[in-house]
Amino acid sequence: MTLAVKFLLIANTAVFVLQTLIGYALDNRLTFYFGLVPPLVLHEFYLWQLFTYQFLHGGLFHLLFNMLAVWMFGCDLERRWGSSFFLRYYFITVIGGGILNTLFVPNQMGPSIGASAGVYGILLAYGLIYPNRIVYFYFLFPIKMKHFVWIIGAIALYLSITAGQSGIAHLAHLGGMVFVYLYLRGGNPWERVKDYRDRRRLARLKRRFQIHPGGKDDKSGPTVH
Repeated sequence: MTLAVKFLLIANTAVFVLQTLIGYALDNRLTFYFGLVPPLVLHEFYLWQLFTYQFLHGGLFHLLFNMLAVWMFGCDLERRWGSSFFLRYYFITVIGGGILNTLFVPNQMGPSIGASAGVYGILLAYGLIYPNRIVYFYFLFPIKMKHFVWIIGAIALYLSITAGQSGIAHLAHLGGMVFVYLYLRGGNPWERVKDYRDRRRLARLKRRFQIHPGGKDDKSGPTVH
């Protein structure tokens, strides 16, 4: 097991244990304050919810299936990318899914919880990098990974349209896939901003220098670069 995947499994399991032990004592306020509640994000600026909702789960099987997917597909991606890029990619997926869920269902008071947005991002990347690997859909039907990703993407889109405000984070699933597809295909937007800023700074520095042409045989004065 790779380092980042191990960290995600331990973190999610630890939070689930904490959620189980003290959640009922606090009358589920833990879920309300750290799950994703769009009105709180938009009006009360609970911006941390866009990140923290991923660590809360609705039950043992919800946690197990999410962590099983992280382990099955995440280790290969981390070995290919490195731990730092893998974690950054995973968290961008989660936050992107949370943003889309917040924007499209701004009045949803039921907290959305779970690491499914990150899982969907991992599945999308796996399908792009290893399109012909075989997985077993519902543990029964062999299918190529590229087809599997299209199927789960279509299911997430359909459920996001028909589910209404059920509290199930289908839009987070879909948003995670959309955000990381753009991230993988278009590159890191922050790196582009940094590159643009560096080019602007270099242009400003150039304007502070005067260029005097000259050569080896020019005795009129020194050459300044």
